[in-house]
Amino acid sequence: MLTGSKTTFKVRQMLPDIKERMLSQSGVNARSRDVFGLRCLPGECVLQRAVMVRKKLTAREGRGWVSGTLFCTHFRVAFVPQDSPKADDNADPVLLGDHDVALASIEKVVVVGPNRTKLVTPNSSLKFTPEELVLYCRDLRVVCFLFDRLTPDAQVIEITYTIAKTYQPPKPGSVLSFQNAALGSVEMKQFLSNRRRNTHMNWYESVSDWEQELERCGATGWRVSSVNDRFEMSTSLPRSIVVPQKVLDTELKKSFAHFNEGRIPRWCWRHPRGSDLMRMSSFQNNIYHEKDDIRNLEMILFGCHSSLCVVVELGEELPSPADIQLAHSRLRALCLGDISTSVSVPDDKWLSTLESTHWLDYTRSCLRKASEVACLLRGGHLTVALQEADDRDMACVVSSLVQVMCDPHCRTQQGFQSLVQKEWVMAGHRFYSRINYHRDNDKEEAPVFLLFLDCVWQLLSQYPSRFQLTDDFLLALHDSIHLPLFSSFLANCQRERCKRSQNIGQSYTPVNGWRDVLHPDSSSDPSDPPLPSVWDWSLQYSKHRRDRFTQPVPPIPPLQPLLNGNLNTNPDTHRLTDTIPGSVFLLSRGTFSCPANLLPWRSGTSGVYKKSHRRAPSSENVPGLERLLKAWALAEFPQGLTSTSAPQGPLDPFEPLLPLLMGPCMGLWRECYLRGALHAQAFSHPISANHPHPVERLAREVQQLKDKLAQVSTSTALKPPSMMAEPRRTDTNLNQNTNNGTFLFPASRPQSATMARAAPPPTSTNHQTSKGAPPASAPPSRPGHKDNGGSNKHTFLFGHSSVAEARPDQRYYPAPNNAKLPKNNGSSISS
Repeated sequence: MLTGSKTTFKVRQMLPDIKERMLSQSGVNARSRDVFGLRCLPGECVLQRAVMVRKKLTAREGRGWVSGTLFCTHFRVAFVPQDSPKADDNADPVLLGDHDVALASIEKVVVVGPNRTKLVTPNSSLKFTPEELVLYCRDLRVVCFLFDRLTPDAQVIEITYTIAKTYQPPKPGSVLSFQNAALGSVEMKQFLSNRRRNTHMNWYESVSDWEQELERCGATGWRVSSVNDRFEMSTSLPRSIVVPQKVLDTELKKSFAHFNEGRIPRWCWRHPRGSDLMRMSSFQNNIYHEKDDIRNLEMILFGCHSSLCVVVELGEELPSPADIQLAHSRLRALCLGDISTSVSVPDDKWLSTLESTHWLDYTRSCLRKASEVACLLRGGHLTVALQEADDRDMACVVSSLVQVMCDPHCRTQQGFQSLVQKEWVMAGHRFYSRINYHRDNDKEEAPVFLLFLDCVWQLLSQYPSRFQLTDDFLLALHDSIHLPLFSSFLANCQRERCKRSQNIGQSYTPVNGWRDVLHPDSSSDPSDPPLPSVWDWSLQYSKHRRDRFTQPVPPIPPLQPLLNGNLNTNPDTHRLTDTIPGSVFLLSRGTFSCPANLLPWRSGTSGVYKKSHRRAPSSENVPGLERLLKAWALAEFPQGLTSTSAPQGPLDPFEPLLPLLMGPCMGLWRECYLRGALHAQAFSHPISANHPHPVERLAREVQQLKDKLAQVSTSTALKPPSMMAEPRRTDTNLNQNTNNGTFLFPASRPQSATMARAAPPPTSTNHQTSKGAPPASAPPSRPGHKDNGGSNKHTFLFGHSSVAEARPDQRYYPAPNNAKLPKNNGSSISS
């Protein structure tokens, strides 16, 4: 119970907030307002505040605590440090400050009191004064605020209740109110309508945008078709698609019915060596194929290469959306923790539980499939078509990863944004359904895009000097997807975005087909706020945060693309492309085959193809195709983590960045998944530097062990070969027995190499000792193309980047063509 004096103090504290609400409702609010030191958005009003509050900083923020004032508006929970500079009234508004949390990002509110914790809901009643306020966020953040003893109890209780009542589980009404709270004011609408788009990236919304991409890739023989301008052919494809130049629109219209959802084969990207990457959905088998239709389908499928086409089936090896959702849910429960319940994973079982989530297994399978496709494209003179049932999930992942591996432009910030715009936003990925903002369709929910970001982070961690974008950029993009404010993620295809932005509806009649109608669509309203693009970073983050999105990289010399693949320097592909024209192969589970029913029109009993025996696929080409995949092992095999040999040959900027996929090389994105782990598991008052937290002491012990391992490996590497003992057979057995294990530490590296940047998650010392580290003389070797992911399921958490940074010669210079794999002497982990 609150005393009378406290109640009076509570009323006095609420008077300024009530006055502020009245001014806001009367319309007397400037474009930029400063309320108690908080710079509010136009139309934003402060509901409650608490003074003398300390915020717990994460490792990225420098750790420790910072004092300030805590605010709750009808849009966000804001925290203003005491020593923060005064906001510039003439600066453009920023949605969220560096210490702010959007209400739509909050998943639950927990308060910590004397020897108790409680989950706070709008109907909860507190029988104690909270000492700490913990906000669990949907983006895996855990934000902790500590109330000072001098903080009035009335403010503590009121702001706790205000946050619990203002935050609500997402639903259609609450999402719209959240958008109006942030962007619904007259000033904000005018500000967004006059805002200019980023002109340094390609938006792929017009014909000229696609023509610009064709020119950048040097892809002649292709053209941009507007046959789907009114979304009559396919409602999920964009208005403009890239098709072979020799196929007319009248012939193209007959091909849409032969594919699921009308998603015909269409061009995505051209490798400088002349190969083309395409995407398509599964074939419709119950449709009669006319002779003219078959000719058009053949021309579309083969593109500019009439000799060879490889269809890559994605449905058998890659996880389904349901698998991804289950794995992410388990990973979230493991990394986020929950102090409101007593159920937690023991420290000695944390790593095994992580492995059982299968999240890293799914990341590995996506990278493996993308590596196979990249090796095929590197050979030149063929068309690689990615095939998925609906062509809207895993095809987005693989196609984007291939371009990140092979195209240096896609590893810059602007190029990566253009890539996501092309392969995800415009290609029809179901962002709205997969993210499930309203929580009204759990069956469709699956964080496929987050899996892709994790795969990109794996490449970034192994090749940090080849990326201009940083993990701060990936983390910002990861967090932005949880805010229902951006048009990029609030629709499933371009057609839905056009309906909302233009406020028009469409009707279908058998005579006229799809036609626009004048009445507004029921799902949109003229008063709805305009939704910005996710690429408008200055609207979301301060300049200080945005400066960390990129890092300087050395300029890459431009490589002239091969127009139409008119030059071939690879003898294997030269033999392939000069053989039987029209050959189609299927790549599935790492092997090539020639199934008779791969193309439905070729497996029919009609006499159309009885005369076209030259187009029958031949198994003689399979060995040549398989040799292309061997480049994965030959070009990227590590010559030794302590190797200091001189690089061989110049750097080819378009040589694919093939990742190491063994367990010790696959890491956990600690900056994303574990940034709230310590907050969730160790809520305590500030501890002096002389008495660190037990988890911090454990992290120091792990770092000391890693330093000792590095010293031992360095001394071993400096010994002459005659003094080095032969590896015993027990080492080989040890490596073979850990093929399905979990590694805590990387393989040994030089002492001068940079150690891992982040501390480990809370695990017990006994568990680390029981798992152990691999032998110091065991450099990780890449599994061959026959490894389908079942024999090397490792998990590696601490110091994964050391494997990549310890071999700079492999990063910048691919191995020569005549490189041979050394014999396995028991010091490497075999696949």
